[in-house]
Amino acid sequence: MTVRGEVPHVPLSGQGQEQPDREPPTRKRRRKPGWYRPAAVVVDAVGAWVPVYLAVRVSDEVYAMWCAAAAGVAWVAVRGSRRRYAWRDLGERRNSGALLRDWVVLLALLVVMRAVAGEDVPLVSGLAGLLVCLALTAVCQILTHRHLVAQRRAGRAVRRALVIGEAAALHDLLRHLARRTDHEFVVVGVCPVGDDSPDFVAPVMARLEQQAPALLSGDASPVLAATRELDPDVVFVMSGPGMAGERLRRLSWAVHEDGRPLVVVPGLTEVTQRRVGISSVAGLTLLHVAPPVRRGAAVLLKEGMDLVGSALLLVLFAPVLAVVAVAVCLDSPGGALHRQVRVGLGGRQFSLVKFRTMVSAAEQMREELARTNEHDGLMFKIRRDPRVTRVGRVLRRFSLDELPQLYNVLRGEMSLVGPRPPLPSEVAQYTDVELRRLSVKPGLTGLWQVSGRSDLSWDETVALDLRYVDNWSPAVDFGILRRTVRAVVEGNGAY
Repeated sequence: MTVRGEVPHVPLSGQGQEQPDREPPTRKRRRKPGWYRPAAVVVDAVGAWVPVYLAVRVSDEVYAMWCAAAAGVAWVAVRGSRRRYAWRDLGERRNSGALLRDWVVLLALLVVMRAVAGEDVPLVSGLAGLLVCLALTAVCQILTHRHLVAQRRAGRAVRRALVIGEAAALHDLLRHLARRTDHEFVVVGVCPVGDDSPDFVAPVMARLEQQAPALLSGDASPVLAATRELDPDVVFVMSGPGMAGERLRRLSWAVHEDGRPLVVVPGLTEVTQRRVGISSVAGLTLLHVAPPVRRGAAVLLKEGMDLVGSALLLVLFAPVLAVVAVAVCLDSPGGALHRQVRVGLGGRQFSLVKFRTMVSAAEQMREELARTNEHDGLMFKIRRDPRVTRVGRVLRRFSLDELPQLYNVLRGEMSLVGPRPPLPSEVAQYTDVELRRLSVKPGLTGLWQVSGRSDLSWDETVALDLRYVDNWSPAVDFGILRRTVRAVVEGNGAY
């Protein structure tokens, strides 16, 4: 395991002894590219002005120029007032629903402006222009995010972090940060609390006492010595029994006096920002974690999207379904469809329908091939499975074998987006954690399908499914559906 980014060679710091004062090393900060903000503003302004002008001009609107200018200024103003051009947020994928909410605010603002001005601007053509504006801004955000991720994978556009906490918590944090390369932090040093020494991948700069020192400000000296040595952009503190309360408060004073931000890591994992809120009661800082969405308007919207989407897709793909069915029957003996019992929402079983991609005796041959399973955990996958037919390999490569599951979605047994539907034999071996995957309907596509599919380990598969179960929203579903198109074309992990 490695932590992404360049970590300078730093000697151990004498186990918490006070270090001589020295000037922080001069180095070039790895910041985000400077063109992100002007590019975002220009795309928003021009992206609103041009399509609105063309859309209104089609209707022979005399005031097309003024309408377009108003839309451009209003769109930039709305985005700016909601801090979408803040340096911390540029290029980040913090909230996939923020853009849509901004667009709704813009629409409301322009309706008010139209009523005040008393101009008869064509609504249909104007709305078409605003939809194009929304699409252009979304494309700009996607391209900027991909560029930023590429920069970070090369060790650029990152923030150097010094991490303080108990050894076990430090090890977990470093492991989580090392799994992904699209975040902004690179750990350049650690200050463990206590004498435990897991296999850290960053240099140990100092050690703090397990119990709070007699003088609560006693942590300041070794921590500030470490910050002078490394010159980090931010100091992380893992909350825990050895670092909480007054001790954490005093440490924050020292870090802030040194001119550096401090981030407290509560230990929660896979909880999105929109589910977390902060309040203060009687001098205590409270972290509120909202429950996952299980009812309400969002669920009704998801069910409506499943019903309408599956019906439309079945009609749209009807010719493809017919051609594939004939090809399957001509390629090998047996029917075109294969039915298999799967487990859905709340543990209820249903009959999943898919195109047959294997020989008729595939289930009987599974016992013979059990030793050749290439997947860990509970899934059974073989990259070159001898049971798969010639047509079946093509269908799996482009996920065409999954299309009949639109019928299961139409019946309400599955959703367009959700976790992979498991077999009863897999569910029988589930732990309490893995059973949480059954808290939502299984999906035709999901995070597993767009993140590597069969190339992922069992632990990665479960982690992705649980992330979706706990944090799904209509905006997340739309994002997964969009990524599904790319995943199908690339075919990564499809076998």
